[in-house]
Amino acid sequence: MKQVILSVDLGTTAIKTALFGTNGKLISKSTQEYELIIPSALAVEQEVSVYWDSLKKGIRIVLEKSAISPVDICCVGISAQGETLIPVDKDGTPVRRAIVWMDNRAHEEAEILSERFSQQELYQKTGQVEMVATWPAAKILWMRRHEPEVFENIAKFLLIEDWLIHKLTGVYVAEGSLLCSTAYWNIRSKQWWQEMLDFLGINREMLPEIREPGEAIGPIKEVIAQELGLSSNTMVATGGLDQACGAIGVGNIRPGVISENIGAALAMCAVVDKPFMDPNNRIPCFYYVLPGMYMAHSFTTGGMVMRWFRDEFCREERLIAQRTGEEAYDLLTQKAAQIAPGSEGLLVLPHFQGAGPPESNAKARGVMYGLTLRHTKAHVIRAIMESLGFAIRRLIDAFEDLGIKVSEIRSLGGGAKSELWLQIKADITGRPVIATTDPEDAGCLGAAVLAGVATGVWESVEQAVEQAVILKPEAVQPCPSHASTYNQAYSAYVQLYTDLCGMFSKF
Repeated sequence: MKQVILSVDLGTTAIKTALFGTNGKLISKSTQEYELIIPSALAVEQEVSVYWDSLKKGIRIVLEKSAISPVDICCVGISAQGETLIPVDKDGTPVRRAIVWMDNRAHEEAEILSERFSQQELYQKTGQVEMVATWPAAKILWMRRHEPEVFENIAKFLLIEDWLIHKLTGVYVAEGSLLCSTAYWNIRSKQWWQEMLDFLGINREMLPEIREPGEAIGPIKEVIAQELGLSSNTMVATGGLDQACGAIGVGNIRPGVISENIGAALAMCAVVDKPFMDPNNRIPCFYYVLPGMYMAHSFTTGGMVMRWFRDEFCREERLIAQRTGEEAYDLLTQKAAQIAPGSEGLLVLPHFQGAGPPESNAKARGVMYGLTLRHTKAHVIRAIMESLGFAIRRLIDAFEDLGIKVSEIRSLGGGAKSELWLQIKADITGRPVIATTDPEDAGCLGAAVLAGVATGVWESVEQAVEQAVILKPEAVQPCPSHASTYNQAYSAYVQLYTDLCGMFSKF
């Protein structure tokens, strides 16, 4: 029997489904995009059925494209967005829409939790530097206060990975790489934080069993296997946080290397061998997908800004892309390439749904500063690209303040396909940037590696990475002639955020 791995990447705006061989090579893939439901400026939701329907479609497509028999699929690996909360009843049926990680409506609840649990206690217990509305703890308290009738019917609070594993196997399990940002899981003891559960008014029975990332759970249920067109002999394994899986997928498994991903979110990961605490309370500590390992990790909604701009202001480019088969993003970056570094003084703060660490400011908002009549659409596109380069540099500075050295950057996600964007990131950070030959599928590959190790396809993650992760032969090096321009622009970027903090807090 062949050994093929089915990998699922549960993203914010799309689900990717892929098949990998035991050599780690991609056999086939499919992506199903979906629109988020945004009831208000702070609320972001999704119908849980959308995830399931998208997964079914993706599985059908990859099987058809590959001609792989379902009996040849040995295991399923999962890469998942963090903080998205799916409450279910005693039958495992969702009682409301999923509350997506970007949702910030629970800001008042976050303040209540901050009053009860000090920042130091929160950091010590969970690794998170601040209680924010994003965390599931705040979301649960919001539901308890604002949706009491729904709350009464909740049997389990699940993250999106937990939900999918239960849907596939009937087992309720969760793993640490997603749990550490719930704000009710103790990152040091690897157990539920009882004091937080008590304050939220929930108990351990309302949460899944805790497992390690990359652990075999059980086979797909017969009825679900039939619905998906899979074999009930296929094993399901715990996976990991999407950014941690992506880090595995680009070979970020040792200190000194960081991975960055510009997708729906901008995220960065630096692997460390023990828990840490930032004395300046800026950088959170996450559990990694390698047992006993941790990571300095930060994310922001900034990666959505380019998609927003494409959808709202680039109808012409989208129509051209439809006619020619080109990517609309490629057309946008071609325009940006015509603009000199620094975008002629135009600066963007990419905090359209709040700012992640090191700012950790849910009230931060997007800003375009310095606009003149000379600026064009191309300037705005380049300024958006540069803004995310500045966000990466800001995080590198914070990492290095903690003694976490950064010698090179591994780039993944859609942003890693753009040579211009790779060059912008190298120029702004002053570090070489390396992409793999398949940067868009790094998350799926990382999940496949975890599942493959869990089920014996590979002996270790290290062995799998050596075989499966293929880097481009040359790194993108910083251009010295751009250093002065970007150093000045970066200083202005930091100052602009600082100067606007008082304004953000008023709205």
